[in-house]
Amino acid sequence: MDMMTHWHLTGWEFAALALAALLVGFSKTAVSGANTVSLAIFAALLPARASTGVLLPVLIAGDVLAVLTYRRHAHWPTLWRLFPAVGAGVVAGTLFLMWAGDGAVRTSIGVILLVMAAVTVWRRRTAGEERERPEEGSATRTGRLKARSYGVLGGFTTMVANAGGPVMSMYLLSAGFRKLGFLGTSAFFFLIVNVSKLPFSVGLGLIDGYSLLLDAALVVFVVPGALLGKWAVTRINQRLFERLVIAATVLGGLQLLLR
Repeated sequence: MDMMTHWHLTGWEFAALALAALLVGFSKTAVSGANTVSLAIFAALLPARASTGVLLPVLIAGDVLAVLTYRRHAHWPTLWRLFPAVGAGVVAGTLFLMWAGDGAVRTSIGVILLVMAAVTVWRRRTAGEERERPEEGSATRTGRLKARSYGVLGGFTTMVANAGGPVMSMYLLSAGFRKLGFLGTSAFFFLIVNVSKLPFSVGLGLIDGYSLLLDAALVVFVVPGALLGKWAVTRINQRLFERLVIAATVLGGLQLLLR
């Protein structure tokens, strides 16, 4: 049985998955959170649970390219504050996947994404143009609490549906990260987190030989997407960049709720 037959894919459906893989590369090096569209395409064309296992190695390929591109811009104090809470979220997400149906998964994550987008927009409007620098505000008690809250939500959503991008985008925007710092920090964050999810996904049966075979065919499309994103990010100003990230988050949340 070949790959296309196993997944019951037509040529057009495979082309749509290839486009989604290209968008993963673009989102990793340009507009983080935009790969919620990729998540939607994978979930629409493949069985919902299986789609998360197929998408994960594609995301890791994009993470590697993003790290190579923005490795000098990561803010490691922020990452170290996030990782313990993210680990707790990943464990919670694994337990949730053991019993939750597709409908419960989609509804839960859609609500979380929309709430995070609303909170971020509200915080930015009340703060005006005043920005909190990541080196300063994140060390306060409020900053630590915010990092833990977003970390748990990010770990949970990334484990359940590979949808942690928008949650972490909202955290990094709310912490005042500029464009390159945002991309560098999120690149290392998701490479480490997504690799750590592999044993959980294998244990849940989400990754197997057939999923890896499909990944091998799709991962080549991540590279041109990443190159396109690297070209585009220098042509997007900070205000537009932030608006695109928030818009992608809202789009992803609505898509999950309306399916």
